[in-house]
Amino acid sequence: MKDYYKILGVSENATQDEIKQAYKKLAMKYHPDRNPGDKQAEEKFKEINEAYSVLSDPEKRKQYDQLRKFGYAGAEGGFPGGGFNFEDIFSNFRTGFGEGFGFGDSFIDDLLNQFFDRGEFFRRSKRGAVRGEDIHIDVEVPFTTAVNGGEIYVDVPRKEVCDVCGGTGAKPGAKVTTCPVCNGSGTVSEIKGMFAFSRPCPRCYGRGKIISEVCYNCGGTGQVSRLRKIKVKIPQGVDTGTTLRIRGEGEQGIGGGGNGDLYVHIRVQDDKFFKRKGNDIYVEIPINIAQAILGSRMRIKTIHGNKVELTIPPGTQNGTTFRLRGLGIKSNGNVGDMYVTVKVEIPEKINERQRKLIEEFAKEGNLKY
Repeated sequence: MKDYYKILGVSENATQDEIKQAYKKLAMKYHPDRNPGDKQAEEKFKEINEAYSVLSDPEKRKQYDQLRKFGYAGAEGGFPGGGFNFEDIFSNFRTGFGEGFGFGDSFIDDLLNQFFDRGEFFRRSKRGAVRGEDIHIDVEVPFTTAVNGGEIYVDVPRKEVCDVCGGTGAKPGAKVTTCPVCNGSGTVSEIKGMFAFSRPCPRCYGRGKIISEVCYNCGGTGQVSRLRKIKVKIPQGVDTGTTLRIRGEGEQGIGGGGNGDLYVHIRVQDDKFFKRKGNDIYVEIPINIAQAILGSRMRIKTIHGNKVELTIPPGTQNGTTFRLRGLGIKSNGNVGDMYVTVKVEIPEKINERQRKLIEEFAKEGNLKY
């Protein structure tokens, strides 16, 4: 099997953007139009397109990595859909595994179908309408927005139709003709043994068209990466770990296929004053020693922006928690409570008169000190 990562000059952990940038750079360098009559450049260009057709597709790349993992990286040839000889691999499996352990062809076929998912691969390789990929992003939401609901805007990177060539991959004004080999389908079929294979047409590299000069903006892919600002509606009471689905805001479909969806994974930012547990809200407030002994009334802010009155009874102990019903978070028809814990603050320094008064207080109450 050819080393597609080496052909494009990227690492095995390369991102899709890195793969695309490497492809565009190499495709422009070795394109036949820039190297007329150079057979080596033409072969290199074919290799580059073959590598990109696999590594740019998450499903094909996954299968390619699986095959490399299981020892086929040293074999010559391409990947399925690009000249890779599946029949040889299946034959090796049958000889080394089936015959060696006494399993029949039907068992081996089932095993290979499950591991390599051949049926799904060939369904996806046909040049019909293909739904766009889903996009997943992580987003931090302000605490107040998560509590009360609202709207935020997020930047979503996705591939869109090139606005220079309109998705054709051809430079404006360039000659575009139907490929005579595949008759515009972009694929050619062949039968090897008991298997039928479809692969990208070697003449047009899967486009279905012969382009005299590729688009300078997209490098002939017909797509460009852009950041789109998407408005996301945040439901009231949303919490960390929630995933919001926005239909049709994923990658664009191919050949009339629908767009993928956008999945927004929520992480709610912490608040300095309010702490959340489910739909309940917890706060701590300081009170002085006089308020704790004599009692007091205080106005406490809530998550909804208003203030409510809290009564501190005489003799309140440090760490006492008061429950304010219905002042928590509203979510899915449920309403939480607000819990207020008081922390009694003891003055670090007192003057002589204060000391004497406290000593008298201690003697009056028979308190030891």
